[in-house]
Amino acid sequence: MKIHEYQATEIFKAAGLPVVSGGVASELGMALQIADKAGYPVVLKSQVLVGGRGKAGGIKVVHNKEELEKAFGALKQLKIKGYAVEKILVVRAIQIKKEFYIGVTVDSAKDDVVLIASSAGGVDIEETARINPEAIKKFYLQGGRDVDLERLTVFVRGVFEDPSLQQQAKDIFQKLIKVFFEKDCSLAEINPLVETRDGQIVAADAKINFDDNALFRHPDIESMKDSAYEDADEQEARQYGLSFVKLDGHVGCIVNGAGLAMATMDIIKLLGGEPANFLDVGGSSNPQKVLNALKIILRNKKVKAILINIFGGITRCDDIAKGILEAKKQLDMPVPLVVRLTGTNEKEAKEILAQSHIQTYATMREAVQRVVALAAK
Repeated sequence: MKIHEYQATEIFKAAGLPVVSGGVASELGMALQIADKAGYPVVLKSQVLVGGRGKAGGIKVVHNKEELEKAFGALKQLKIKGYAVEKILVVRAIQIKKEFYIGVTVDSAKDDVVLIASSAGGVDIEETARINPEAIKKFYLQGGRDVDLERLTVFVRGVFEDPSLQQQAKDIFQKLIKVFFEKDCSLAEINPLVETRDGQIVAADAKINFDDNALFRHPDIESMKDSAYEDADEQEARQYGLSFVKLDGHVGCIVNGAGLAMATMDIIKLLGGEPANFLDVGGSSNPQKVLNALKIILRNKKVKAILINIFGGITRCDDIAKGILEAKKQLDMPVPLVVRLTGTNEKEAKEILAQSHIQTYATMREAVQRVVALAAK
């Protein structure tokens, strides 16, 4: 789950991280009050959960009330990658001497939490890593939550050459790591972390992504979710207990188990197709889940064929078959359906489908070959 910059800034502020003074406004009057309190010049920052707002003209520096009124009106009329600017963060403009990058995330390849830092901040960190990997420094927590302060001190010195900044940076790193763990984040990032001309370090930006699976522990964070940025089908799928992500391909997928779902999509691509979605019905044997899954997939007009690939363990194949028949009764099925069922109650499931003249395939490869061929027609 992503949140807006102004929300991440509040979390950082509550954790004791140095942030730029200001506030968020949805109306001009509120923006003027914030600017008066912060003191001109101020920066107006469009609050959108997509990248590229700077290039789209979504950030403006203003020096007085008249400039603010004009700029605020322009931003409120702006759309960035199709999303309207509903709120604007108004913050005091600061005198920047140097920009850094810091972030905490999970390195899945090493199964560890990593602190990433660079003295080349304020730009796309992925691009920096590509063209100048030496500029990226990494500090692994080595499987724990407690920070080895001696190692951290050495790490900080490798990023901040000025001794007067090192203690400030060390404190900021520790607090950012604390936020990461306490809030169950998948990413906590400051880009840029700014050295001001008076020798202070402040967070000039704030970005936090959260682990969706841990949101039940943080109702206050879940309440920050901006549903305008969520796909309607993905929202509906969650209500039905389905794990669903829309993709850009032509082959619809209904699978049980995340691992099997990923493998199914890999084989679809290997055999020349493109998956239209990730959809895991989970371990439930409720036929209604199959019906709900097909309803969602069929709304996607790009879908040319649908694959149902079930490995029955907890999930019973006969219940999946009953769900398929119910969907056939209730839904208009304008695209072909390819079914592969194996495991618990496989024989009963195949008999149920055969009575309705629905063919099943013995192996995943056969089923995928068939669905890819149908989607290509």
